[in-house]
Amino acid sequence: MRRVYFDYVTTTPADPRVVEAMLPFFTETFGNPAAHLHEYGLKAKNAVEEARVKVAELISAKPQEIIFTFSGTEANNMAIKGLALAHQGKGKHIIISEIEHFSVLYTARDLERMGFKVTYLKVDKDGLVDPDDVAKAINRDTILISIMHANNEIGVIEPIAKIGSITKARGVLFHTDAVATAGIIPVYVAELGVDALSMVGHAFYGPKGVGALYLREGVDIVPILKGGAQEGGRRPGTDNVPGIVGMGKAAELARLEMNSRIEHLIPLRDKLIHELPNRLKYFHFTGHILKRLPGHVSFWISFAEGETLVLFLNYNGIAVASGSACSSPDLKASHVLTAIGVPPDVCHGSITVSFGKDNTMEDVDYFLDVLPKVVEKCWQMSPLYDDEIKSRPINDGQGGIRV
Repeated sequence: MRRVYFDYVTTTPADPRVVEAMLPFFTETFGNPAAHLHEYGLKAKNAVEEARVKVAELISAKPQEIIFTFSGTEANNMAIKGLALAHQGKGKHIIISEIEHFSVLYTARDLERMGFKVTYLKVDKDGLVDPDDVAKAINRDTILISIMHANNEIGVIEPIAKIGSITKARGVLFHTDAVATAGIIPVYVAELGVDALSMVGHAFYGPKGVGALYLREGVDIVPILKGGAQEGGRRPGTDNVPGIVGMGKAAELARLEMNSRIEHLIPLRDKLIHELPNRLKYFHFTGHILKRLPGHVSFWISFAEGETLVLFLNYNGIAVASGSACSSPDLKASHVLTAIGVPPDVCHGSITVSFGKDNTMEDVDYFLDVLPKVVEKCWQMSPLYDDEIKSRPINDGQGGIRV
């Protein structure tokens, strides 16, 4: 059976060149960078600093502006809570969008319990934040704004540069969650106008368990973790040297190969966008069709539950994601889909297809062949679909219509 991985927005396989770069730091160069007075520690420390340079180059930042973390979630927590606490003397108002990752949403709710006020900006039906809404929401107490660069579920790229020009003019700190974009499309912190940016290695063929926070030089932040002097005292804990080296190598490769990767992904995406409406009825795209990630397509299908679709596709060797439950244990409809106006009772039919550099047009053709058959099975199981068919007018073959 053919096997196709279409869930690159969730994670990517580590590039073999990344793995090769990491291997010596498990067994040969195993020192702790904090113990840099001897050879073992010094080699590890130098490797970490070399990786810091490569990650900084990916986003056109300074090496000293890169703080390594365990994950993108930690980077988001560190940015939102750390910046808010460091600057609360100037005000206690924060602005985020209602489609942010849970690591931003839940951290903002924690801050609300600590006395901060949070404004949750709405998005339009395409999933876009209006920069004018950002400007209107800023008041004299606003100290921080966080808008994600692209949403992993619907793939929409937000107008971060326009928002950044507003925050700069108003003197408000600006953070963006770039986990879905850094290493995938061009991300340059100066052009975006951000003061902080979160990213993660496994999004662009690096290892899991390592991320980074860009923090503009001169911006104060309160460490969320306590107990050590690593990362300039801003993120204590023994460095994950193999992971950091791997993220550095992945960043180097992404910077060098980004244009060719994008050129490879766009035709795959566009073929799926063009063909899907012709292959399926009751089909609906989610998110702006053009302002989206190069390897991302998201949609929902009436009368077909997303997790069932994912399971049936998996039986046919195809791995995709469903936005029906995400991280919610109580199976609530996706907060992203409800935010763009998808009715809660049909949110569970959401599917996200995301491509990677190793996918082929043959993979897309296979998906287009399998998906209609899988959807038909789901419809056969759906009483709602059965009711829909029964309620439709039927031609009696003699020029008349019966219901």
